[in-house]
Amino acid sequence: MQDVEIDGLVTDLVVNGVQVMPYVEAELDRRHPVRLLMRSDDPSDLREAWRQLRADWATTTERVRSMPEDSEHRGVDGEWSMVETLRHLVVGHDSWLRRCVLGLTEPFTPMGLASPLVPDQEEQGLDRSSRPSLDEVLGVRDRQASELAAWLADVTPEQLALPRRCPPATDGLVRQGAAGAAMPWHRPRRGVGAPRFLRTRPRHAVGPGVSIASQVKTERSQPRPRGDGPSP
Repeated sequence: MQDVEIDGLVTDLVVNGVQVMPYVEAELDRRHPVRLLMRSDDPSDLREAWRQLRADWATTTERVRSMPEDSEHRGVDGEWSMVETLRHLVVGHDSWLRRCVLGLTEPFTPMGLASPLVPDQEEQGLDRSSRPSLDEVLGVRDRQASELAAWLADVTPEQLALPRRCPPATDGLVRQGAAGAAMPWHRPRRGVGAPRFLRTRPRHAVGPGVSIASQVKTERSQPRPRGDGPSP
């Protein structure tokens, strides 16, 4: 095996008897220190991580607006476009913050985009035929950002450590644990770190040779950025 390049969610990778993922994760943390803040148990670190991620998204949005028309709807190499990534973050926020953390059970935001593997999407309020504009999705994300910021402003370390039980209707959308299972709010599974609604950076390129700042929600199965690009 020669000239191998691996992008995506990789765990427990052993090469010639050596577990290499700790080295990979350490290098990603070095390149993207915000990852350390996202995994912190300190609310002030999480607030700073959210500030940095929001700033990155603002930069990303301005960059996309300066590109050719409809670039925000174009994916590269089979990955989601920027608008699709934002729509997935809408689902991430609804799943993790609104349902698992706040315990709300109202339907998901219709424009949210979940994996095709998630069952019963229409019953949960999602509309896969939705084709919102960039501004429409950003409007929803801004409202969600305010909701998260308000929660982070008051949360304590003790509250962060409390297990959260996801409502049964979240099953399939919160794939890291079965619906109703107790889990710490920001440690849904080993190796994930911050919840999806804190992972706000898209993992794709929206134009030839243009790597956009890496989330969200994003989807952990999405390929990781290459080289010294923005963080996953």
